[in-house]
Amino acid sequence: MFTRRLNRPAAIAVMLLCTLLWSIAGVLTRHLDAARSFEVTFWRSAFCAPFVIAALAATNGHAALASLRRPSRSLLASGLMWGITFSCFMLALTLTSTSNTLVVSSATPLVTALLAWLVLRERVALATWLAIALAVGGMAWIFAGGVAAGSARDLLGMGVAFVVPLAASTNVILFKRSGHAVDLVPAVCLGACFSALAMLPFAWPLEATAHDLLILASLGFFQLGLPCMLMVVAARSLAAPQIALLGLLEALFGPLWAWLGAGEVPSVATLQGGSVVIGALLLNELQAWLRTKNR
Repeated sequence: MFTRRLNRPAAIAVMLLCTLLWSIAGVLTRHLDAARSFEVTFWRSAFCAPFVIAALAATNGHAALASLRRPSRSLLASGLMWGITFSCFMLALTLTSTSNTLVVSSATPLVTALLAWLVLRERVALATWLAIALAVGGMAWIFAGGVAAGSARDLLGMGVAFVVPLAASTNVILFKRSGHAVDLVPAVCLGACFSALAMLPFAWPLEATAHDLLILASLGFFQLGLPCMLMVVAARSLAAPQIALLGLLEALFGPLWAWLGAGEVPSVATLQGGSVVIGALLLNELQAWLRTKNR
């Protein structure tokens, strides 16, 4: 399953599934009893690692496990980027507001497009640049009322948050450069291990209840491990900027889950900005379809 190459429609469908799974974090963490911030990140990563190992063993046999015992440079680099992404988002949330963190993180498509152009020499269509600008604008509109950098702590938090799109974009470039030469799905396990080790000192003493551990295991398995593995598979068939653009849907699905699972009605700004983001994604897909049709 994790070694297959998907056609474009299937890859887009898989990326949509990834964003749906990533977006359940908010609604699930609202039901935690005692675990908070760093401890949530620690347990989520700690549960993610064995899940990835089990999934790889069930689908790829011993080949994937052997790559973890003797990881290549590409695998280590990708694992480090995953670990940074898993950890820095939570660290940013402890320093600044959710709005600040999410708006800064929404720069991922722009950073990815720039890196794809500079590193991969991948031509980025004008329509894709426009879609990126619209999507980032839509995200900024959603959180405009809560964005503020009035203190040194906020500025530091936004600086840490900017590490997230840098690491995530670098990882996408690693996916594209490796192609089929190196299977980077096991890097998700390395990233989870790096993140858990980094977060443990900040999470101690651990306070999660048995109820919390059940929720955190669900996060590790289905909100982190599975979608991140599937993202690597989808990345083999999609352009780098498109992967990042589709990833923005996580921030739109999150309020939807909160509405359905916690009764939090989305704001007008969320609906308006979300419509802009979805329109940007549709625009990008339309130009890609037209370009393919005209060949």
